[in-house]
Formats: sequence, C-alpha cells, structure tokens
Amino acid sequence: MPHDHDRVSGAPAGPDRADLTPAFRLAVILNVVYVVFEAAAGFWTGSLALLADAAHNLTDVAGLLLAWAAAVLAGRAATAKFTYGFGRATILAALTNAVLILIGAGMVIWEALQRFEAPPEVPGGTVMMVALAGIAVNAGSALLFRSHAHGGAHGHAHAQGGDLNARGAYLHLVADAAVSLAVVLAAAGIMATGWQWLDPVVAILVSVLIAYTAWDLLRRALDAVMDAVPEGINREAAAEFLAAQPGVVDVHDLHIWPLGTTEVAMTAHLVMPEGEGDDGFLPALRTELRRRFSIDHATIQIERARQPDCPDH
Repeated sequence: MPHDHDRVSGAPAGPDRADLTPAFRLAVILNVVYVVFEAAAGFWTGSLALLADAAHNLTDVAGLLLAWAAAVLAGRAATAKFTYGFGRATILAALTNAVLILIGAGMVIWEALQRFEAPPEVPGGTVMMVALAGIAVNAGSALLFRSHAHGGAHGHAHAQGGDLNARGAYLHLVADAAVSLAVVLAAAGIMATGWQWLDPVVAILVSVLIAYTAWDLLRRALDAVMDAVPEGINREAAAEFLAAQPGVVDVHDLHIWPLGTTEVAMTAHLVMPEGEGDDGFLPALRTELRRRFSIDHATIQIERARQPDCPDH
C-alpha cells in the first residue's frame, strides 16, 4: 500500500514562551535578603519556627535558581544532538525542587519532635515582626509567577495548567507566605498564653503543608518525565477530532506527551483514501490542534487506504 509521509511541525521552543528572567531575578534577590534576616533572627531568638522557615526559604532560593537556569536552557535552540531542544530541563528542575522540599520538610518535622521535650523560650514579639516581613516578601514574590503558573502568560494557555516550572516556584512562595502567617499566629499565641510548645507545633504544621504542596508538584513532574498525556488534554477528544476530519477513515498510533513544562508534542497516523487531503489540509490541522488542544509540535503521517474496487498489489 503506498504511503505519503507528511509532517506538521512546530518549533520545540515556541515563540510565545514567556521570559521569566525578570520574575526569577527579583524573587531571588528578595528571598536571599529575607533568608539572611530571618536566619539571624531565628538564631538570636531561638525560634525553631523561624529557623525552619529560613531553611525552607533557603531551599526555595536554590530551587528558584535551578528553575531559572532550566528556563534559560529551555529557551535555547534545538541542536543536531538535542533535536527537540532543551525543554525537558524545566521538568527536571520541577522534579528536583519537589524532592528537595520533601526532604527539607521531613528534617524540620524530626527536629521539631525533639524540641517538645524542652521547648526554648521564644520572644513572641520579635518572631511576629520577622514573620510579618516574610508574608510581604513571599506573597509579593509569588505574584511574579502567578499568571505563568496558571497559563495566563501564553495566548493559548497550555492545557496542563500553565508552566510547571513556574508553578513550582509559585507554590513554594505561596506555601512560604502561609508558613509566615502560621508563625505570626504562633507568636501571638505565645505572647497571650506563654505556651512555648506552640513554636514546634507550628513548625510541624507548616512542614506538613509544604510537603502536601510539594507532593502534588512531584506527582505532576513524574508524569511529565514518564511522557504521560499532560493534564487538561483529553486524548480521546483529540482522537475523535482527528477521526472527524474530512477523508480520514481511521486514526492509530496517537501519542501525546510534554516536551517541557510549556510545550506539548503529538504523533499520529491518519488513514485516508487516495485523492483525499489537499495541500492546505495539514497546515489547517496544525492550527486547530494548537487552538483546541494546545499541541505545539504535531507530526502527522498520512497512510493511503486502497479503494475497495482497486486490484490487490
């Protein structure tokens, strides 16, 4: 049976990729300054809650730097060796960030459990002031990534719910703002009741919250590493859309997977009789796949079906 092999291609690194460098730069500067300030206050006051938050903020700085480097690498053009480009670097950065956060949360919980035996005296007023500054820094930094994390930075808003790399940074910073809020509440409780055990309790609760957000990020990053169909893209709907195209009698070998945290690739075989599908068929199909399913890089192979009245070859 004769075959025509036609390609519908899109650049692995799309021209609408958002430039996250300004957001990463400002977030890193703000968090580095705050980590130094918070760690110093934690050591001075003996507050485990502040030290736990400072340690987590430090991992966030490392995570932001890693995510930033991955975003820059993903913007590089494809090469003869890396023919799809470097978008996978953003998936690896999100995966690494999730693992580091889970490890850090576990270490804080272990240390907090040891402190229950003899909780140190913590000056509630000082702790509260430092934590209030943390809310401002982390909430402000999170806003820098909010639109990218939810897909608003792209005209077609990728179906997996935005840039996973930016989402990782956004979730870290939102969790940190929640941590700082919890520390403020703990400090207020210590000032009102004198219960020093509130400090390690808050440290544990905050770490559990951080672990919860990191677990979702880990799950999504692992899905991407394993080439799972991106969240929000309905494979069955894509198959039905392809099958409904004029002249298509069958669809098979349909695969959809993420090239990175913002690009999606697809391959498929379309069975069409001889004479079906003009020169504009594939370009129009590419446009619709991008518009309907946020699929940026589609490779379509046309297989020519023999007409029933044709002799066997």
